[in-house]
Amino acid sequence: MPARSADDMPLLRIEGVSKKFGTFPAVDGLSLDIRTGEFFALLGPSGCGKTTLLRMLAGFETPDEGRILLGGRDIAPVLPHERPVNMMFQNYALFPHLSVRDNIAFGLKRAGMARAAIDTRVAEMVALVKLDGMEKRKPDQLSGGQKQRVALARSLARRPKVLLLDEPLAALDKKLRESTQLELMELQRRLGMTFIVVTHDQEEAMTMANRIGVMDAGRLQQVATPRDLYEAPASRWVAEFVGDVNLFNGDVTSRDHRRLTIATRDGGAIVVSEPREPVTRTVVSVAIRPEKVKMSRRGPAPDAAGSQAINRLEGVVADVSYLGGSTVYKVKLDSGAVVRSSVANTARFDTDTYDAGQRVVAWFTPDDCVVLER
Repeated sequence: MPARSADDMPLLRIEGVSKKFGTFPAVDGLSLDIRTGEFFALLGPSGCGKTTLLRMLAGFETPDEGRILLGGRDIAPVLPHERPVNMMFQNYALFPHLSVRDNIAFGLKRAGMARAAIDTRVAEMVALVKLDGMEKRKPDQLSGGQKQRVALARSLARRPKVLLLDEPLAALDKKLRESTQLELMELQRRLGMTFIVVTHDQEEAMTMANRIGVMDAGRLQQVATPRDLYEAPASRWVAEFVGDVNLFNGDVTSRDHRRLTIATRDGGAIVVSEPREPVTRTVVSVAIRPEKVKMSRRGPAPDAAGSQAINRLEGVVADVSYLGGSTVYKVKLDSGAVVRSSVANTARFDTDTYDAGQRVVAWFTPDDCVVLER
């Protein structure tokens, strides 16, 4: 196997890292490569180990096993303040008695930077995060979004190779969180710096990150781009965790021209397209995202899916949720199962809507389905 060039080597390599608290394995044999200039998100439920991993990268926790290599150098024995890594905490950890300027300058003074250089760097950071005119304010005179910007500026002031962000937007309201996501993305692109963000917010991770690592019980379940994670989940657990999904369990009963027929546990049958890697198990799950489930009163038109077979599921609308941009219908099928359909509201007053109690046909094509073997 040819040797990898320096350009191919990851900036950060995590090799078989484990960390226990007592007998509890917070991180369990985790390996991961992160590239230079990447915006990477660690996504998972509370207690999955993502913040523990971030703290090991920052140097606040020491791995029990494994290595953490930054630029090819093992940083495990390096003290936190001596690592080219900085961490922005969830609660921002601003000094209440210091001004915005002095909060940003704090780490630079500890590093022994000359006063003139500190003044120049602080001015750069203030302009970068758009806090001009607020340099003399104390944290209690700032809004939540402004405090977040001060914490970000302080974290960036020493120009680390990697910036670690622990739930950085959790304290912001929805509108401010969405605008700050875009600002963080633009900032990361301008700086060309590697950002690693920990979050339990799926939408936040999928909006900001180039790649996402989904964690559960101290292990990585899948690492992929947001699109691949959503459209091609590696397991039933990932499919259920990332976004909404309809899942059917069943058995493969036949194969024909790269099509599988799945006999579902509720007595129905679904035809699916076989994935690129042939299915080896007979017991599988079929995942269909709600937006791929179409609805009509009499079923699809004959040419609705071209030459593809169409899966028809008949039932009654059990619940209707209007969400502004879309409406989510829950349809109780004749088999007793419930399927969700998400329909975009493309017109201001859409006449093609359905009411609770109305009989409908939910349908989708074999290509809309994902076959999961685990």
